[in-house]
Amino acid sequence: MDAPAVSIRTPDQRIRVFVSSTLRELETERRAARQAIESLHLAPIMFELGARPHPPRSLYRSYLAQSDIFVGIYGESYGWVAPGEEVSGLEDEYILSAGLPKLIYVKDQAPGREPRLEELLDRLREDDQTSYKRYTDADELRELITADIAVMLAERFDASRSAETEERPPEDGGTAGHVPAPFSAIVGRAGAIATVRELLERRDVRLVTLTGPGGIGKSRLAIEIAGGMAAEGGDVVFVSLEAVRSADFVLPAIAHELGVRDSGDGPLQDKILTALAQRRLLLVLDNMEHVLDAASVVIKLISTLPDLTVLVTSRSPLRLRPERTFEVQPLEVPTMDAELSPHAAAAVPSVALFVERARAVRPDFELTEANVSAVMGICRALEGVPLALELAAARVRSLSPESILERLADGLGLLSSGARDLPERQRTLSGTIQWSVDLLPASARTTLARLAVFTGPFTLEAAEALVGDGTLDSLDALVESSLVRQRDMQGEDVFSLLATVRSYSAALSTPDEWDAARDAHAAYFLGLARSAAVGLRAGGDQARWLIALNIQRADLASAVGWFTQRAAWDSATDLAWSLWLYLWLGGLLGQVRTWMTRLMDEAAARGEQLSPRAEAIALYFTRAIAFWQQQDVDLVGGLTRSAELFGESGDASGEALARVSSALARLAATTPDVPGAIAELERSLTRFRAAQDRWGEAMSLVTMGRVLLVAGQVDAAASRFEESLDLATAEGEPLGMAIALNHRGWVRLLGGDVDGAEGDFIRGLEISASLGHDEGVAYGLEGLVALAAGAGDAARAGELSGAAESLRQRTGSFNAAAFSFHGPAIEALRSAGMGDEFDAAAARGRALPIAEVLDHARV
Repeated sequence: MDAPAVSIRTPDQRIRVFVSSTLRELETERRAARQAIESLHLAPIMFELGARPHPPRSLYRSYLAQSDIFVGIYGESYGWVAPGEEVSGLEDEYILSAGLPKLIYVKDQAPGREPRLEELLDRLREDDQTSYKRYTDADELRELITADIAVMLAERFDASRSAETEERPPEDGGTAGHVPAPFSAIVGRAGAIATVRELLERRDVRLVTLTGPGGIGKSRLAIEIAGGMAAEGGDVVFVSLEAVRSADFVLPAIAHELGVRDSGDGPLQDKILTALAQRRLLLVLDNMEHVLDAASVVIKLISTLPDLTVLVTSRSPLRLRPERTFEVQPLEVPTMDAELSPHAAAAVPSVALFVERARAVRPDFELTEANVSAVMGICRALEGVPLALELAAARVRSLSPESILERLADGLGLLSSGARDLPERQRTLSGTIQWSVDLLPASARTTLARLAVFTGPFTLEAAEALVGDGTLDSLDALVESSLVRQRDMQGEDVFSLLATVRSYSAALSTPDEWDAARDAHAAYFLGLARSAAVGLRAGGDQARWLIALNIQRADLASAVGWFTQRAAWDSATDLAWSLWLYLWLGGLLGQVRTWMTRLMDEAAARGEQLSPRAEAIALYFTRAIAFWQQQDVDLVGGLTRSAELFGESGDASGEALARVSSALARLAATTPDVPGAIAELERSLTRFRAAQDRWGEAMSLVTMGRVLLVAGQVDAAASRFEESLDLATAEGEPLGMAIALNHRGWVRLLGGDVDGAEGDFIRGLEISASLGHDEGVAYGLEGLVALAAGAGDAARAGELSGAAESLRQRTGSFNAAAFSFHGPAIEALRSAGMGDEFDAAAARGRALPIAEVLDHARV
């Protein structure tokens, strides 16, 4: 018997593909398999990749134990059976691969196939866990392996992601999901982590800022610290400010990560303070150096919230009195006179990082006596700056360490062209980026310059719209060079540029080229928004469009800003108007109000008159969501004017929607004008019908029904809700169905149909939850509160009420008192002496995860 298997580490840390076949007979096929696997940036596990000081049988058994995919390639030979063994190494490898996904490839023309191999292949064909295919030559084999592994990884990724979402409960009290997952293990930062954590855990320290030049590893250190604290049960929220271009948008970025909605019905800062009032939270603000004017936001938060601690990363300190700064240093490098063995050099943090990132692109890379001097030289030349080391290591795929060091020596001359007031390490980083760009083909350099216009994550489709032919090839080159990141977001494959790379890349364009790229960028996102305006109203596409827009929301805002800068008023307002439904569902109407206020101020400063439709849109967004924010603004007059301008421009749907908001403004007045509101809604309904806008007609009917219900006209309200539900159902539009069901539920409850009301509330709740429409979820929960209270179930009513209250508080989606129908049912419970029981249950409901609340609601 063999000795127990030892743990022999494979020379990589990526997905490992074990290739099993006879060696000499299938040498050509093995080369093809390796090419296929490496083209997918995976790690091939093959004996050709270097000798190891272990017995062959122990080696392949240990490697198999650490592999993720098994690829078997079979020709004619069964392979050698070692003395004392019953099967060949080839069959033994297959037996030991149990539990791994298997891809089997059998040579089609093999007249001399040995009998024992035929027997093995017969068993393989009967294994229903195995993919079994034939190939004719090495070229076909390469194509088969590439395609099959790609499909397998996509399917297994989707399955594992679903399993994590459905099966893994969150840590009690922790919010690790808010912290970005690191791309690789952190190297050489144990001391820094301990020091910063000690600061953050002190009650007298409220603000810690990690400072240092770009690429030094501030963000990576913050992710490690935040992730560790979240894993230990801490409440942590991570806010990336990389895509935020102005200090004005720092507060909305914080609100977005907290789940607080900027719906325009109250100051956003007050909503955030309310949402955090009872939480002991670590708030991480990453990449703040370009929005330092938002330091006032930080000081307001920590001054008001005694249980809040803030961790900031920035190239410059915030210069606030409570601030404690921690300068992130470069990784330790070998001293100039050090002559270290490969083993000793690998313990130096900068060398360890270089080797780890080199193995990510070339799994067989090892530190040897022959290259250790060059690797140490690279680390010294780059002064231990992590991003610089990663960019250099990415070139190991095509260059030796000696060649890399030589090129770095040539490139150091570029540092003299940097600004003299920049830190030396930052100029080294610029030189490293320049050197990496110089190694790209001309087409990739042009692509990189154009991609610099993207503010946040972007899709391949968006990149192709700006770059044109050859986009994918150029992106591949940029990803390989670590100049562009590629990752999955909500099932969508997206790309992004580091802020330092984006800043450098923007300078590659002339002013005219930059303007042309910004024009193309804005035009693409205008087209995307117009398509979304249609897609969001199509029943089966709502969820897909919400995901797509949410991923690219930073660039949508950037496009509006560019159109405004270019005085393209019609395009800017058209883009915003096309996003109306997304902005409402996403709780972002407060942000679009800021866009339109700036647009109107800019037009006025230039002395330019907006077109009727542009003015109608700008007036709508600056008035329709200001009901509770600016009482000194003439809401009714502004919205009436907006409706008239929409009418002048021939936009019947726009006019109708403005009249809906005008009706709500009349109801929100100090003295509500109910008849005037109903008259406006009747006009709205007429205009929606004239435009054959079924979605708008359904929304207008619901609003009219709500007003009639508040006025006590229950039968008339019921008629409007039924009409709305019929329209939404006919259109297959889930959001409209959920809204109508929720309101019909109230009519049924008031009419004594308890069962019918419960069915409507639950169905509407489930649709809202599937769309991620928090306001709809809150409305549905409140309907069930009334049902439970009416049945005398104070515990259930309290739990659901607390959950709805918590959801509205966290997302900023408040309900006007006039439209809150569950309040009287709660008061009836209190009058019956069940107030204490209700309040205790409400406290429990406020603390429950929303998924658990929804499960309880369906019972």
